[in-house]
Amino acid sequence: MEFLLWVVHILVAAAVVGLVLLQHGKGADMGAAFGSGSSGSLFGASGSANFMSRATAVLATLFFVTSLGLTYFSSQKGQAAIKPVVQQPAVPQPAMPAAPLNDADKSGAIPK
Repeated sequence: MEFLLWVVHILVAAAVVGLVLLQHGKGADMGAAFGSGSSGSLFGASGSANFMSRATAVLATLFFVTSLGLTYFSSQKGQAAIKPVVQQPAVPQPAMPAAPLNDADKSGAIPK
């Protein structure tokens, strides 16, 4: 389920980027009025703005929903991984007896 949500999320993200890049800016209409751009489009002069903006809004909403779904799945993984740590009482280790010193160690000379 999570993998399918990742696939949908990536496809929707790519579609949103594509739709935003295809749309004309607000200043593009003024340029088209003076002949510097083409005013005709695939969906008509005013129909393209309505279709493109609605499609962008729908895809942006779908992107938001898939983001929330991925956040939910991520939080569920985190809760399963976090387990309470039970503190064990420390067991005292016996102290190791010191090795007896020989005559060379008492004098501070380095043995050969």
